[in-house]
Amino acid sequence: MILVTGGTGLVGSHLLFELSKSQQNIRAIYRSKKTIEKVKTVFSYYTDSVATHFDRIEWVEADLNDIPNLSEAFEGIKEVYHCAALISFNPSDYHKLREINISGTANIVNLSIINGIQKLCYVSSVATMGYNPEKITEETAWNSEDSKSVYMITKYEAEMEVWRGIQEGVPSVIVNPGVILGPGFFESGSGGLFKRVHSGLRYATHGVAGYVGVVDVIKSMVLLMNSDYKNERYIIVAENLSSLDFITLISNAFNLMPPKKIARQWMLAFAWRLDWLKHKLTGGKRRLTKNLSKTLRTKSYYSSSKFLETIPNFEFTPISRVVSEVCQVFLKEV
Repeated sequence: MILVTGGTGLVGSHLLFELSKSQQNIRAIYRSKKTIEKVKTVFSYYTDSVATHFDRIEWVEADLNDIPNLSEAFEGIKEVYHCAALISFNPSDYHKLREINISGTANIVNLSIINGIQKLCYVSSVATMGYNPEKITEETAWNSEDSKSVYMITKYEAEMEVWRGIQEGVPSVIVNPGVILGPGFFESGSGGLFKRVHSGLRYATHGVAGYVGVVDVIKSMVLLMNSDYKNERYIIVAENLSSLDFITLISNAFNLMPPKKIARQWMLAFAWRLDWLKHKLTGGKRRLTKNLSKTLRTKSYYSSSKFLETIPNFEFTPISRVVSEVCQVFLKEV
């Protein structure tokens, strides 16, 4: 049996549909019943037989730090896809990020050791990679002295928990996707950017980031899990695009004018301070932090060569096509 954590999130929900096409037994963890309905919506993007695929999943209510229920969820499990994580760049969320990303992953690793799990797949992030202005690979060293966001720090330490599990006998593969693009979650993460562009985003930045479609992420996970490869990590990035080029793709898909203005460093510096002040005065959610403003200016070029050499027949979906498909779903749902 396969266990999926984070089954109600972007990666987890799309992964569950992919797994439901097989005849394997699947168990997924959820925290509230209302989030399960979102999974059905994601399934509807791929099939008219939503109930048929959805009913192949055994749902278990559990939290990553709820050891008794989590232990029950591990009964009879042979493989684990650990997709659950909290994404936030707000320094105020640091303790919550540690609890979910680090402690939660440690619990998954510990239970994998106890239950003799045959293989674990962990969804990490390119945020755990070091920085090289020319090319970033799996070998690019992490520099703890560099300024890091709270999200980057907790994902890096979570990945260290998986490496600990590897040392203690849990065969594992780690995927490090770039910015994951996919339909179904337009209120948060990368989905929120589609919403902002549709509402009239006026500025882009000089930054460059790696992007990948959610379908390519889950396919890479399944292929690696079904292979003999283990105890390695793999960057999963289809294309490196500038902020302006990426936002232009979305704008074109929405038949909107792309932004013509570039946010300068001083503008971002002013914006994150204003955002901090607004947060302090109103208690509203942070949208731009000091470290995020730095990330938006950074040019990061990621290489997926290692993964493509490992799975040589794999072809990434062009980001232009991914963006077009996501925009089509967005327009139907708004």
